[in-house]
Amino acid sequence: SVLYAVEATQSSGSSGINAEYGDMHLVTRHSQTDSVPECPEGFASLWSGYSLVFLEGNGHTVEQELGSPGSCLEEFQTVPMMQCSGDEACRHGLRTDKAFWLATDGSPDMTEKPMNNLDDMIPRISRCNVCGGPSMVLARHSFTAEAPECPEDFHEIWTGYSYLMGTSSADSGSGQELASAGSCLENFHIPTFIECLGRGTCAFYINNIDYWLAQNQETTQPGMWGMGNVYDGIAA
Repeated sequence: SVLYAVEATQSSGSSGINAEYGDMHLVTRHSQTDSVPECPEGFASLWSGYSLVFLEGNGHTVEQELGSPGSCLEEFQTVPMMQCSGDEACRHGLRTDKAFWLATDGSPDMTEKPMNNLDDMIPRISRCNVCGGPSMVLARHSFTAEAPECPEDFHEIWTGYSYLMGTSSADSGSGQELASAGSCLENFHIPTFIECLGRGTCAFYINNIDYWLAQNQETTQPGMWGMGNVYDGIAA
């Protein structure tokens, strides 16, 4: 790995970013398709890749906030990590290791057998783009079916649905900061992510659950409104 730094006084005109490097802001955009998304106007691509949501190893979760560059890996592997222990041995592809990737399919067949061929897996993995530009990025949520207006002096770069978190078995899961671009997904998919196992397979599982911000329904009864009910009030 390499840790990069840039001089604050260096001009970035050659990269297409109309700002000095010292004022650069980063945003990661996920297409939820098999095509790399374009960067917002005024931003330039730093790299593109595949959309990683979180990893699970030995029962512990490491999340990748979807607005951060760490959620966009330049290479796809079913489980892109290995376990190294005190016996000075490193092992890859352990049965308990898992990776959860943002998916492209909004209505998968949950009875489909796990995929074990990369040619079948890769079209199911969302593509992403890490973009750098001069503007600070902020997400705002309306709690209605309408996209909220931008704050003063801000302009819209995309609209989407308010994604809060995804969970899997036991304590496994990953959440988004609601001020981050990662909490504003441009497509509403159920499920949002696909699970890949250390043995080299990927599949959609019914125990993988997504949480979205809900619309603020009109009700005089505070607290437990809608408990036990399924409704389509997804916040924009």
